[in-house]
Amino acid sequence: MARKETNSNTKQAELPEVNFSDFGDVRCLHLGTEWVQGSMLLDKPFEIELEYVQRMMVWLLFAESGTVAARHAMQLGLGSAALTKFCYKKLKMKTTAVELNPQVIAACRLWFKLPQDDLRLKVILADAAQEIRKAEHRATVDALQVDLYDHEAAAPVLDSADFYADCRELLSEDGMMTVNLFGRDSSCIRSLEKIAEVFGPESVWAFKPTREGNTIVVAQREPTRPDRTELMQKAEVIESRFGLPARKWLRLFKPVC
Repeated sequence: MARKETNSNTKQAELPEVNFSDFGDVRCLHLGTEWVQGSMLLDKPFEIELEYVQRMMVWLLFAESGTVAARHAMQLGLGSAALTKFCYKKLKMKTTAVELNPQVIAACRLWFKLPQDDLRLKVILADAAQEIRKAEHRATVDALQVDLYDHEAAAPVLDSADFYADCRELLSEDGMMTVNLFGRDSSCIRSLEKIAEVFGPESVWAFKPTREGNTIVVAQREPTRPDRTELMQKAEVIESRFGLPARKWLRLFKPVC
C-alpha cells in the first residue's frame, strides 16, 4: 500500500494498523479491515497465491526469457511482498519496492518472509508519487508493477495522467508497466483511458476482470504486436520455468486498441 500524502504532519496518524490472519495454509495481510491486501502460501512463501497477482507477471510474455534475470523490476505498493519476493527469489532479478507504510514493511519481514535488502533487493520507505520522480530511477525499470490501494480498497490512490506519465519515464526502452485496477467498470474505463492517453492505445493490453473485480492492465513503453504463435511459445516457457498459468492468460487478455 502506498499513497500520496499532502500533510506530512498527519501522515503517520492516517496510516492504518497492519495485521494478518491465517486460513489453513494461506496467510493474509490486512490493513485495519477485513479486506485482503495480499497473501502467502505458508509452505511455499515465494510463490504467488492470488490469481490477480499472478497476472501482474504478464509482462513476461513480452520479454525475452533469457534476459529476465538481467532486468530490473520495481513494485509501487508492497502489499504482502508477493511480487517483490517472486521477482527477487524466483526470477533472480534486481528488485526495488516502494512502500509508504513502515508497518507494512515490518509485517512483510516478520510474517511474509521478505528477505533483508542486499545488492539485488531494495525496499524504499517513501511516497511512490514523489519517489518515482527522482532522476536516479528514470529509464532504469524493465518491469514496473503498480498496485496502489489504501485500506478501503475502493479505487487506485494514484491514478492521474500525470502519475502514469511519471511511470512511463521510469521504463527502459522495452520496459512495461502492469497495473491492478479494482473497482466499478466506469472507474476502470477512466483509468484505462488515462493509461492509453500516456502510453498510446496501441501499447495497452488488458485482462478480463477476475471474479473479485481485479482488472490487470499492461502498457508497453514501445508497442509490439507479437503473434499468437510467439505468445504461446513464450507462455509454455513461463509455465515450465516459473510455474505461472501463462497459457490461460492468452485466453483472457487482448490489446485494448
